[in-house]
Formats: sequence, structure tokens, C-alpha cells
Amino acid sequence: MQKADNLKEYREELHESLDNDFLRTSLDNFAVAYRAGRANAFKGMDVKGLIRKVADSKDYAAQHLDELYEQFKENAEAAGVKVHFAKDADEANSIISRIALDSNCKKIVKSKSMTAEETLLNHALEDHGLEVTETDLGEWIIQLRHEGPSHMVMPAIHLSRYQVKDLFSKVTGKDQDSDIEKLVKVARRELRRKYAEADMGISGANFAVAETGGIGLVTNEGNARLVTTLPRVHVALMGMDKLVPTLHDALRTIKVLPRNATGQAITSYVTWITGANECAPGPDGKKEIHFVVLDNGRRELAKDPLFSQVLRCVRCGACANVCPVYRLVGGHKMGHIYIGAIGLILTYFFHGKEKAKNLVQNCINCEACKDICAGGIDLPRLIKEIHARIQDEDGHPLPSLLLGKLLRNRRLFHTLLRTAKYAQKPMEEGEGYLRHLPMMFSNQNFRALPTIAEKPFRDMWKDIRPEVKNPQYRVGLFSGCVQDFVYPEQMKACVKILGDNQVEMEFPDKQSCCGLPVQMMGEKKAARDVAIQNLRAFQKGNYDYVVTLCASCASHLKHSYPKLVAGDPQLESLAMEFSRKVIDYSSFVHDVLRVSDDAFRKSNESATYHAPCHLCRGLDVHDAPRDLIKTAGLEYRECDEEEVCCGFGGTFSMKFPELSSELLRKKLDNVEATGADILLTDCPGCIMQLRGGLRRRGSKVQVKHVAEVMAENKK
Repeated sequence: MQKADNLKEYREELHESLDNDFLRTSLDNFAVAYRAGRANAFKGMDVKGLIRKVADSKDYAAQHLDELYEQFKENAEAAGVKVHFAKDADEANSIISRIALDSNCKKIVKSKSMTAEETLLNHALEDHGLEVTETDLGEWIIQLRHEGPSHMVMPAIHLSRYQVKDLFSKVTGKDQDSDIEKLVKVARRELRRKYAEADMGISGANFAVAETGGIGLVTNEGNARLVTTLPRVHVALMGMDKLVPTLHDALRTIKVLPRNATGQAITSYVTWITGANECAPGPDGKKEIHFVVLDNGRRELAKDPLFSQVLRCVRCGACANVCPVYRLVGGHKMGHIYIGAIGLILTYFFHGKEKAKNLVQNCINCEACKDICAGGIDLPRLIKEIHARIQDEDGHPLPSLLLGKLLRNRRLFHTLLRTAKYAQKPMEEGEGYLRHLPMMFSNQNFRALPTIAEKPFRDMWKDIRPEVKNPQYRVGLFSGCVQDFVYPEQMKACVKILGDNQVEMEFPDKQSCCGLPVQMMGEKKAARDVAIQNLRAFQKGNYDYVVTLCASCASHLKHSYPKLVAGDPQLESLAMEFSRKVIDYSSFVHDVLRVSDDAFRKSNESATYHAPCHLCRGLDVHDAPRDLIKTAGLEYRECDEEEVCCGFGGTFSMKFPELSSELLRKKLDNVEATGADILLTDCPGCIMQLRGGLRRRGSKVQVKHVAEVMAENKK
């Protein structure tokens, strides 16, 4: 699949998907149904505990790949199977082609193998004059259309039944009905002859069990069993990451794989193949079976202390199912061979940086993929790391370099923000908004953007700092750059609530931006330098907590700082101590202070809520802000998809405004459908996005931080 050479061309390609109404509707419907189906399938189970066990098992296998391969090979060959090792894709294709030619095979049927897509096996076989037919319904459809898969589990999800009807009519030479059951019958009828004529069947494997020398396949169609039983030769192609020590390890993974993939408690077919069974046309009356085990960089990945976790992937495709960007553009624009978040990573390792360099930038960092991953892979972190690696190899773009240099110099950064207050005067339209933007920001017109505040919070602090006698807690306030220079009123609201609850506060003036924007832009070194700067600013405060009103800042401070300074024992210790104290506003007020609704007046207003990605997933905070809405005296109205990204993503909305605006449109449609007077959230970035979008609509819905309504309704 050819990708655009630069980001501008890639963005133009994305419009093809945004203009495809069927694709968008299909992926929307699936995303909503999937969440409900998955929740029901995992009901009553310790999901996190199960995922930890799967991750531990896969990690063990990754650390013992060579040993497990030798054990698997020995046991498989003892059972009559020939085992081959392929160092790369070309060698795997060569081995399988040679097997076909040596066995005088002419016709091949295939099933259930993303690894064969990885190696582009079909092309290699067809170059040798072999006829290859995909037998998975979705794979057969996209083979006939000469396309790649758009999802790892549902490869033809991007197509309507009418498109399939037209395709099948062309293939069969007979007009077909668009009824799905009838189309399935057409496929079965057409493929039945292929099974009967085939000399070789090629499958993949979900598991290669070392203790038995057998393989396991998890499928929803019976075609995999036909492919592995009817032809006289069976070849199974699998990556080394499919090696597991025991059958128990495989069975444990089966508990999570179908539930995570499609919301099924168990898949339709679980097939185990161990040894060569009887087969009259085969040599010595036995089926000829070959297992081809592919490295293709997996052993090197296993040695990488960070990226070895990639080998935990069970190929469920869930990271695509929940990705808001995938939901907009589909797999043909959100992957190369492998799709979704894991695809952005694997593309770099299996197919090179040229195929990956645009894809890895198309991550909004909402952490939905990490939250749902069956292997517990920190997918967003790995995507950002690959982005940084590519820029280190190819050179850093000027905008990210300049931003990195700017954030490293706190005084210069703050001086620039102060200067911007005056530079924006000709563009102001009143009420805290810009009337128009400089041409370089013209693609941001889908939302109104705020002005820099007349006075930053840091300049207010001395005047508004309350004197608290007999404090119950001592906290350091972390504002982040947006609440310091754009929305200082949110920090003022926080100070009021905390001060009224006997909390002593400090605002270290040497703090600056948290550094997340430069990390998102691939400037890892700058992100580290900014982290050290903030760690030093809070180092001597002796705080019980570090409180921030920005969910993105909170998640970044808590989770990323220890990783950014890893390798320096002194800084690591400082970062760990700091991160343990970081807490978001809603959690602090709700869980620590335990404020009572007696302290607030009853309001006549209703409010709905938008859950910032880095609050609900980054920090696993769900109930606290919603409870505080009720505590503050407002009527809470639940909004559809409250925990789905609003489309901001910081610098993402600058790089991909067409995607950001569409995510925002969906969010605001859901908000307005509640009929609420106020939309509340816990992130200034989300407020900027949501408030700007509602203003462009001319909506009367107000957007505020939870802290603001609490301060307003305080008795």
C-alpha cells in the first residue's frame, strides 16, 4: 500500500475517507456496538488481572524465543511436521514457494494469516505461476478488489453489501442479490470448488505451543478447517511472537482474545493441529505439514527494553476498534499492513520508516488503545518514541525544533506569551476571543480561539493567595501554560475552593509548560529538559500533593516524567517522589477533601460532562468529577460517548484540523442533544476546543471547568 511522501499529501489522502459517508457510518456504528458488546463479554471478570497474566506470559515467551522455538521444532518434528525458520519476509516466501513447487502444487487456498500479509506472500506465490485464493470471506473480497485489509479481524469492514453485490456479480457473471445471507452463500458456492481442487492449504497460527509442537487457530469461519484439512499439503506461517510455552498459556489468551476483538465470549472455532494426520494422497499416507516460523526482526525487538512489549500483541484489533482517528479514516489510511495503533508501530519495524513517518503523527494520544490492549502494551508511548526516532534519523522539522528551544527557556517562553497579549490586539473581537487568525493558522477556523489573558495567574498569585491557619494539607499548584496565561480564572476558582477547605497552597514561579506538546511533536530531548525544569521548581516544597486542573498535565507529570529522566538515579528518585504527589483537581477535592454538598447552593442549571482522555484513561478517574457536579448543586445530564476524545490533542489539532474538527462536531452534537445549560470538563485544552466549537455554532451552551462552577456556587 503506497503512502504519501509528505504530511501534506497524507492529509489530502485522509479527505478520501472523510468524504466516504458509508465508511464513517459503518465505523461509527461498530465503535458504539463494540464497546457495549465488550463490556458485556467481560462482565464479572477481573479484566485487568487477566491482561496482566497474558502480558506476563507473552513477556516470558519474548525473553525465551530461541529456547521455545527449539522445543517447538523438536516436538513438532517428532509428530511428523517439518519445521522451517525464516529470518525475514523474503526467506519465508522463498521457503513456502519451494515447498509448493517441490510438492507439485498448482492451486493454493489460504486462511487466517496476517503474517502472510506482512511478507506479501501472495505476490511471491503468483510470481511462480501458482493460483492463490483467499478463503476468509473478508480477505477474499479484498483480494478480488486488489486491496489490503482495513482491519486485522474484519478486513472488509470498509465495504457495503452493495459494493460486495456488484463485485460478486462481476466475478460470477450473474446479477446477485444484496441480501447478506445470499452473498455469503455465493461466496461459499464459489469457494467450495477451490477447496476441492487445492493441492496446498496455507494458514497462519494464533499460537505455536512449545510443549506440544502444535498450533492453535482462532476463527469465526469454518474455512480455516477446510484449508488445513482438505489439501494434501498444509503450510502454517507464523511469527516467532506466536510461540507460547504451554497449552495453558494459549487457553488463557483465548479468554481475552475474542472478547477484546469482537465482544464474543468465545469464537466460533478454536482449532488445534498437532502432528501429521492420515491423508491418502500424502507421502506414506500422511498429510504433508510444514510450519514456517518467521523472525523478520522479532528477535531484535525482544531484546529492546522498551519495544519488546510489542510482542505481547495478540492481534485482536481492539486498538483500532476504540481509536477515534481510525473511526474517521479507516485502516487504509491508519496503517500499512497492520492496522490501528499497533500497526503504526509494526509498520516502522517491519516495513520501514518511510511507510511509518506520516502514520505515527496521526495519533491523538487519547490513550484509548492502551486502555483496552489485551497485552497491556503502552501503545501511545511507543508511537511517540518512534516519531522521535524517525526525526532523529531524518532531521527535525523547524516548527518542532523552535518549540523545543522555546520551552527549554522558561523566561523566553513566558516573555513571548506576555508579548502576545499586545500583539493580539488588532485581532480581538471581544469576550476573550480572536476575531481572525494569522494566515498560518487559517486552518483552525473550525473553532474560535481564545485571547491571551490580560493578567496571567502567576501575576495574580501574591494578591489572591489565602492565609490558611491550621492547614490540613500543603499543596503545590501546577498551572500549566494554558491556565497560567489563557484561563487564569480557572486557577482562581481552584484557590477559592482549596482555601475554603483549609488547604495551604504554594505556586512555584519557576514552573512552566508540562512539556507534553513537544513530546507529541517528537522532541524527546526538549521534553526531558522541560521535565527537569519543573521537577527542580517543585523540589524543595515539601508538599503533600501537587494539584493541577489540567488532566493532560496531570497524566504527563505523573506517568511520563519518571520515564523521561530514566537512567539518572538522582533524577529518577526525584521524579518518582514528585509523580506520587501529583493529583488532578477533581480527585483531590472529591477523594481527599471530601467536600460536602452542604457548602454549595442549589442551582437551577443543568450540566453535562466531557471526560478528558488523560483523566478517564490516563489517570483512571471517572466518578469524581461527575459527583462534584451534583455536589455543586447542578443537575447532571449524561451525554452519549462522554469518554470519547473531543479532537483537541494539543498539536494534533494543528497538524490534522480536518480530523480534529470532525471529532469536535460529533462531540458537540452529543452535548447539545442533552439540552444542558453548561458543559463541564477538567482540562483547559478541552475547554479551548469545546468552547471555541460551540461559539462557532452560535450555541448558548457555556463551557467551564468543574472548579469554576464549584467556586460560583459556593455558599
